[in-house]
Amino acid sequence: MPPPPVVTVGHLLRGRGDLIGFGIELLAGASGLDRAVTSPYIQKTGLALAGYHEYLQPGRVLIYGDSEVRHLQSLPSAARTDVLARSFAASIPCVLVTSALPLPGEVAEEADRAGVPLLRTSISTPLAIGKLMSLLEDRLASREVVHGVLMDVLGLGVLLIGESGIGKSECSLDLISRGHRLVADDAVEVRRRAETVVIGTAPVATRYYMEIRGLGLINVREIFGVASTRLSKRIEFVVELERWDTARSYDRLGLDDVYYDLLSLRIPKVTMPVAPGRTVATLVEVAARNQLLRARGVHTARDFVAAHDRRIERAGAGAHQDEADDIEDLDGGGAA
Repeated sequence: MPPPPVVTVGHLLRGRGDLIGFGIELLAGASGLDRAVTSPYIQKTGLALAGYHEYLQPGRVLIYGDSEVRHLQSLPSAARTDVLARSFAASIPCVLVTSALPLPGEVAEEADRAGVPLLRTSISTPLAIGKLMSLLEDRLASREVVHGVLMDVLGLGVLLIGESGIGKSECSLDLISRGHRLVADDAVEVRRRAETVVIGTAPVATRYYMEIRGLGLINVREIFGVASTRLSKRIEFVVELERWDTARSYDRLGLDDVYYDLLSLRIPKVTMPVAPGRTVATLVEVAARNQLLRARGVHTARDFVAAHDRRIERAGAGAHQDEADDIEDLDGGGAA
């Protein structure tokens, strides 16, 4: 897995944060703009200003809100200089002051001396923390490129994978014609968000495009309309297409759960054999519907087997059930 992208304070400052209502300005410490932010989690520890500098974590943005600024203003100049010098020596990437609060002159002086960028935003502390963490989570997310097609099928993010030429794009085209939505064809950029979420999107250069052998490149959005595509989707299900092997024994019931490793997360997966006469798009759509049922706690194969096991147990004990009871047991036993 490639290392996560590095976000420097300079990148953060030059980013278009204003697009999400998060404008920041540089007050001091311009020599430290190459310092790296390595964690999306910020720190707001007034304890550091009270002498407990061991609570400062390297790589995390330090927030100065109203309470921190008031504490600094209450200190004598010499004491203020001392606590700032100790705080800025803790390998923090930068300091962000919220609510456009006015600062004592020593703050900018010590920031320049230590080479720690001093930033300021006009928005409140809670809002700044939320927007900054969201921005950093996106930019620091683990990423990789997967060969496949990402579709939104009934609201479920379905990643189609398989060898080149197996028919992923043709299957996706059939799904699009049925009203499902394309996210990315051929190359899917995936990034991990939080602990359990993987988001897929299309590279800008190939967004909305699909390559079909015999047709060439087509623009899905222009042919099928804007509702046929979307920019990104959480990947929740993987369908692997493979050529039908007559010598291989395939799972007939689907009792066992199989997973696909993606950015160190386990995504539910099924393997779909491809052979002449099989309508792959229909099979993928049904697989997606079945996965949605499983997410709601309905596991058809296990319910079916459990119902038959109960019948065998009753038969072994000498119990007699009429045909209507058997049908009710098979149809409704799993939902009980």
